[in-house]
Amino acid sequence: MAVRQGTGPPAAAVVLGALLALAGPHPAAAAAAAAAAAEPESACAAGTGPYQRELEDHVGRPVDGVQSAADCYAVRAFQRANGVSPADGYAGVATYRTMLVVAAGSDPNAAGDCPESEQRVTCVDLDRQLLWVQKAGRIVFRPVPIRTGRDFQETRTGWHEVYWRSKDHVSTLYDSPMPHAQFFDGGQALHGAPGSLYEGGGSAGCVNLTEPDAERLWDLLAEGDDVYVWGTKPGTED
Repeated sequence: MAVRQGTGPPAAAVVLGALLALAGPHPAAAAAAAAAAAEPESACAAGTGPYQRELEDHVGRPVDGVQSAADCYAVRAFQRANGVSPADGYAGVATYRTMLVVAAGSDPNAAGDCPESEQRVTCVDLDRQLLWVQKAGRIVFRPVPIRTGRDFQETRTGWHEVYWRSKDHVSTLYDSPMPHAQFFDGGQALHGAPGSLYEGGGSAGCVNLTEPDAERLWDLLAEGDDVYVWGTKPGTED
């Protein structure tokens, strides 16, 4: 019997469809399937990552902590949908931290950890390494990833107030740039940090944001605004 060529989908897409069928209906799986239809799929071969279980749970895969091909495709779809680079299916720290932002969504204060106020409050969640701003029960600055103080230089918890702002600040102690610095407790400030927030063990006590996020926060806040910090940064002592 003659075999007609070129009439079916690429082999990789067929394999991907079969793998994702095992996952059941889920947004991340649907996104991966759509990506396969839109462009030729390369093999997804990343190994098990340090946040494998957390990402498996988030994208609706069986949570066993061991990377499978279907896990890899689903994690890669999540990375592509949320601007994580490289989008390789590996459940690393950047993907996990992005997942925390996505999971917080439009209701980051669902647990009620950040007190409500009629005034603007910048909420700094050390547990999830997230920052957002709320006012009168409404989120006015959606959650973004942050990097807070390392062991023995922890970001100080409790109520604070923005008492000084310095747009093009340079640290006199470390001789490092602190763009859009908004000081809230001694030398601790909300400010932009060049490079990746996901490298190193933490800041020297400041709340580091990406430079674009720090600029947006600068445009929103003013001296006298409240800052509330709670929790414990993962990897530091209580």
